[in-house]
This record gives sequence, C-alpha cells and structure tokens, in this order.
Amino acid sequence: MAHTILVLGGARSGKSRYAEELAAAHEGARVYIATARAGDEEMAMRISAHQARRGRAWATVEEPLELVPALRAAAQEGGFILVDCITLWLSNLMMARRDMAAEVEDLCEAARALPGRLCFVSNEVGLGIVPDNPMGRYFRDEAGFANQMLAQAADEAVFMVSGLPMKLK
Repeated sequence: MAHTILVLGGARSGKSRYAEELAAAHEGARVYIATARAGDEEMAMRISAHQARRGRAWATVEEPLELVPALRAAAQEGGFILVDCITLWLSNLMMARRDMAAEVEDLCEAARALPGRLCFVSNEVGLGIVPDNPMGRYFRDEAGFANQMLAQAADEAVFMVSGLPMKLK
C-alpha cells in the first residue's frame, strides 16, 4: 500500500516547493503528475517555472482529467509520485461536467491500493471570502469536500503557511 501525504495551503504558501523537497529526499524513482492546462501565457509561465525548478530528475506526466489511470500507470514499489495539483484537477473535472465527488472517491480508493509513496498538493480555498457567484461557491464547496476526503485517506497531512509546514496528521 502507498504511503500518502496531503500538502494543503493557500496560494503561494510553499506547497509545491515543500512537496518537491519531500520527493528530493526520496531515493527511488520520482514521477510528477501535472494536472494544469496552460490556458494562457501567464499559466504557461507558471508551468515552465515549476518544470525548471524540478530539473531532469523527474519523469513528468501531464494529465488534466484521468488522474487515477495516470497514477496506476506510474505507481511502482519504491517510487514517489507527486500530484500537483488537486485543485486544478477539480476545476478541469468541473469544466468537463464530471462528478467531482465520485472522482475523488475513486482517487482515495486507488491511493490506498497503490505501491510506493504518493504526495497530493491541494489549495485550501475555504479561508477567504465567500465567492459572489454560484459556480464559485460550488467549486469552493467541492474542493473543501475533496480536501477532507483526501486528508482522511492520507497517512500524513501538512498545512503550509508562509512557507512553513504545520503537521496536521
């Protein structure tokens, strides 16, 4: 069974960097599953910055929707998989009109059965103001439920604040 870590935090809290440091300390193979889509130039620049920071020591899989099959294909005994990020995956699912709760349940079930180490990075979106539109409120609620489910399924959970990890579990 995989050892699973959930790394939560707000925007620019140091989530990805912390998760990458966990992976860098791991001696086995490292796979980065990227869920982002470069929909505009600014997002493409963010993706490039993440890629440059990781360097060549990683195998990278870009998968905006089919996360569970990508995990199953990449998982191996002694390996480390970093999924960055759950929140972007959820937004991709929402835009594709897929059942986010069912997909997260499948993800939690798969995580329990896979070999190696898994690290999920996710944004905590519930600490700010209430969105002013139904779609924003729906997304915030679904992301909150997803984070709860992943935290329950994870062996460890860490909350990042200003680049500092706070161990939750």
